[in-house]
This record gives sequence, structure tokens and C-alpha cells, in this order.
Amino acid sequence: MDKKITIAIDGFSSTGKSTLAKQLAKYLGYIYVDTGAMYRAVTLYAMQHDFISDTHFDKKALIERLPKISLQFLFNPDLGYAEIFLNEKNVEAEIRTLEVSNFVSRIAEISEVRAKLVEQQQNMGKNKGIVMDGRDIGTVVFTDAELKLFMTASPETRARRRYEELLQKGQEVTYDEVLKNVQERDYIDTHRDDSPLTKADDAIEIDNSHLSIQEQFDKVLGLVNTVAKTL
Repeated sequence: MDKKITIAIDGFSSTGKSTLAKQLAKYLGYIYVDTGAMYRAVTLYAMQHDFISDTHFDKKALIERLPKISLQFLFNPDLGYAEIFLNEKNVEAEIRTLEVSNFVSRIAEISEVRAKLVEQQQNMGKNKGIVMDGRDIGTVVFTDAELKLFMTASPETRARRRYEELLQKGQEVTYDEVLKNVQERDYIDTHRDDSPLTKADDAIEIDNSHLSIQEQFDKVLGLVNTVAKTL
């Protein structure tokens, strides 16, 4: 592909958006941005400063601290993709816990948080040649993306995948806990007032409940090649 495009991948939690985005970016030589990691990093910051817990949520305090939150993606050559840094510290592992997952949708509801991160995301993709995944990439961040995808799968399938992933990382969780988290995040993501999770009118929906990672990649790469032919 001589002409670079923007690939926007939206969808529900645990649908493998990041896995697909990393594959595409590596194959195409594009920049990969995991916007979910950005919201998770802000969530981790809120947890570290006791702005959010099971018993309270101090939105005002978090909003006031937003200027002090610095997020960066730095490429890790050993992994082949960029990892996220919060105030110059690598937090890639810390943001992937179920505890962070339990709070991230509530953090993502805050308009001031979304405004800060969307501005950063748009700056990252101003030169195209980018694959970005999240909840509002095709509907808010890059409304003119040449290829928009919307990933979905049954809650049970997504919970099973996430449960197995967490177990492999050594975290002690139950399937029921993960399923509850998936269902709660689905509800919050689709019902928030600011940029709720919705499928863009021109997005292509992909239900990967019964697709392998390779089958999904091959299917999407075919879509990328189809778009390239129209440029």
C-alpha cells in the first residue's frame, strides 16, 4: 500500500481489538495505538491517588489533576509494539488487572478525561498510517477513517477469553467475576452520555465468536486490500 490510511477499530471489551490492531500495524508497518490503555492508565492514576475505590469516586479531584497526567507510548523492540508509560513509568502490566477493569468504564464516562485523551489521539493520527482501537474511534476520534471496524462477540465468549488470559498472567479470578465485569462494562460503555459505544454507520461489523485469531486477521486484511484498491 503506497498511500497510508487510518484504520479505526471499535467494539466491546475483550473482543480482541488490540490483538487484531497489533497484527495489522505490524504487517502494514503502521503505528498502533491502544486507546483503552490510555483510559486504563488514567484509571490506575485515580486508584493510586485514592480518587476512586469500591466506596467512593472523587471526580472533581481527578479532573483537577488531569494536567499532571502524562501518557506516552514507547516502542518495545523485544515485544514488537509500544507500551504505555504513565508519568514516565511503564505501567503496561499494572493496567491489565481485573481491578483496573472494574473501574475503567467509570473513568471513561468523564467528559474532561475523554476530551484530553481524544485530543492526544487525533494528534497521534494526523499523518495517517495508524491503527487505533477503542470505543469511539470511528464515531468521534477519526470520523473520516478509510476503514472502520466494529468488533463483537457474545458476553460469555468474551468472558471466557478474558478469564483464560488473566489466569495465564497468574491472577486469581473466577469466571463469574470476569463475566460480571464484562456485562457491567458493556452496560456503562453503551449507556454513558459522552461518546457511548455505538457502531458507526459506515463501520463493518465483525462477530468473532467463532473465528480464530488467524481467520480474523485474514478477513480484515482482505478488507484493507479492498479499501486500498479504491484509493
